[in-house]
Parts: sequence; structure tokens; C-alpha cells
Amino acid sequence: MTTLSPADIQAILLSAKVATTATLLSLPFGFLCAYLLCFHEFRGKVVMEGLINLPLTLPPVVVGYLLLLLLGSNGWLAPLFEVLGFRLIFTWKAAVISSAVVGFPLLVRSMRIGMEAIDLRLIQASRTLGATWHDTLISVIAPLSLRGVIAGSSLMFARSLGEFGATIIVAGNIPGVTQTIPLAIYDYASSPHGGQAALLLCGISVALSLAILIFHDTIARRLVRKD
Repeated sequence: MTTLSPADIQAILLSAKVATTATLLSLPFGFLCAYLLCFHEFRGKVVMEGLINLPLTLPPVVVGYLLLLLLGSNGWLAPLFEVLGFRLIFTWKAAVISSAVVGFPLLVRSMRIGMEAIDLRLIQASRTLGATWHDTLISVIAPLSLRGVIAGSSLMFARSLGEFGATIIVAGNIPGVTQTIPLAIYDYASSPHGGQAALLLCGISVALSLAILIFHDTIARRLVRKD
């Protein structure tokens, strides 16, 4: 019977670490983008929306290569990283960035849907009572869009767990360092005798995804009952 190796356990833990970090780091930026797109009209709004959704239409490998051009040792931001003594490429932090970029559109879309469902009369009432825009944002918009925030976070976390194309370009496939579940499955699938191990990791990946979806549905139902 095939069992998980220490490298497999490291890949599972790293996947969870990358997905959690990418989701938490993206939450404030995603909320801000959704708020601007939903409640404000400004020049360049269409361009902003297009850029946010672009990773949904681009192959992940293309996203990874563009990130490599931006963050690599000879990339556009290389002089800044050299001054700071900071290295991203082929570290787990690069996997976080690639997962955040690829999953960000799902996060923003879900949050935006949640915000669009808010009754505008509630927002107008808060402003009439003298609330500033940030008071309205914190006390009205944020609580009422909680369902969208949870949905977006769940989708982004699940998407980050399965990210492969962009991650392998900017983070590589280094066991114990940058190898996530999809990269470990790729390694096993490329090996003549790795079929059972690959299948085991696939099963774990499916189980994690199902757990996330069940968690999301459970929280959503509780929020509906409270409403």
C-alpha cells in the first residue's frame, strides 16, 4: 500500500501555507478593488477591470513568464531587489505571488457580487446620518458583503492549492522548498513507477477541495439564517 513520504507531507503543508498566505495578503487589495469597481465611476475603470480579470483568460504559463520578467534576477524590478537584498524567484514566496495573481480575479468577482447585492438605500441612509465614506465602508458595506468575502476567499484558496503553470516558472519544482501538491503530482506522473503516489496525492487534493467547498456552503447557510 502506498503511503505518504516525508516529501509528500512537505508538499501538502507547503500548499496549505502558500494558499493561506496568498489569500490573506490578497484580501485587503481584493476588497478595495471590488469596492472601487462597484461603487465608483472613474476614468480607466474598464482598463482596471480588464487587468484584474486578465489572469482568467491568460494561460498560467504566460502569467508565470510575465512574473519572471518582472521579478527575475534580470527582471524589471531586479535593481530594487538588489538594493534591498531580497530574493523572490525560486522561493516559496514566489509561489505565493503566482497563486495570488492567478486567484485574484476570483476573489474580486465574488466580493463584487456580494457588494452589488447590498441595498443602496442602506448606504444612502448612513451617509444622510453623517457617516463618512470610510465609516460607511466599515459599518455597512463590509458586514453586508461578508458572504462575498467568504465565497471569494474560499475560491481563491482552492485555486491556489491547484496552481501549477505560473508556480513552476517562478518558483521551480524544488522538493521541500517550492514543491506543492500539483508539482509533486507532476513529478510522480513523469516517473515510470509513480502512478500510485500520484493517485494518492490526487485523492488528497480532491478531499481538500471538497472540504473547502463544504466549509464555504456551511458558512453561507449560517449567514443566510442570520439574515
